Amino acid sequence: MTDPQVRPPELGLLPLDTTRDAGAGRADVAVLPIGSFEQHGPYLPLATDTLIACAIAREVAAAYPVHRLPPVTFSCSHEHSAWPGTVSISATTLHAVVGDIAESLRRSGVRNLVLINGHGGNYVLRNVVQESLGTGVRMALFPGSADWSAARERAGVETPSHSDMHAGEVETSILLHDHPELVRPGHMTSDFLADDREHLLTLGLRPYTETGVVGRPSLASAEKGKELLATLVDSFGAYFSLLAPERSAAPAGEVAR
Repeated sequence: MTDPQVRPPELGLLPLDTTRDAGAGRADVAVLPIGSFEQHGPYLPLATDTLIACAIAREVAAAYPVHRLPPVTFSCSHEHSAWPGTVSISATTLHAVVGDIAESLRRSGVRNLVLINGHGGNYVLRNVVQESLGTGVRMALFPGSADWSAARERAGVETPSHSDMHAGEVETSILLHDHPELVRPGHMTSDFLADDREHLLTLGLRPYTETGVVGRPSLASAEKGKELLATLVDSFGAYFSLLAPERSAAPAGEVAR
């Protein structure tokens, strides 16, 4: 008989609160993980960006009183279309989906939404946040470049951010920590750098890498992944204080609840 307290691994992606739980919490801030479904070389799953966005959202929700939403699993992955398995939606569709979610939250009384983005190609999310001003739902995009820089430094990531573009040290480290069972053999021998990607948006990624990898996954470790997530959770505090200042006053070293 299956132990009812042991959740299948896939359920870690989804919040399992009931409507009573959500009502009792009455969070002022919702977090929406946005991933992708695209190639990540021969050793990481197509859902890598979604897994990472969900891991960040889960850790944030464990530290701050936020309303964690299920992920958006398809996004703008057109540059990866040359590899089997990749599925994209248009920037217009992603914009509309996030806007509809924000409006639904507004009607239910949640007026702050943080988009936790796991895919660098989702450029449109910056416009979504920009255009939310004056709509009744304040938005933020997390993690920002400064948040990733702080996390990379504290975790001891060796590959520069521009070189660590896809399925590299950071992404592999987070999965080695959070979902090691999903990392297949091959990352130790798949290092490939392609810093000159000037025409990526025009040509896609395939002209720059045969495997789809751009980075040095051989340098990845579970320890780095754990530290990356922990630092991002710390960085989220500034976003939470901005969106819900009345919930943020707490003794030093503690998160307001």
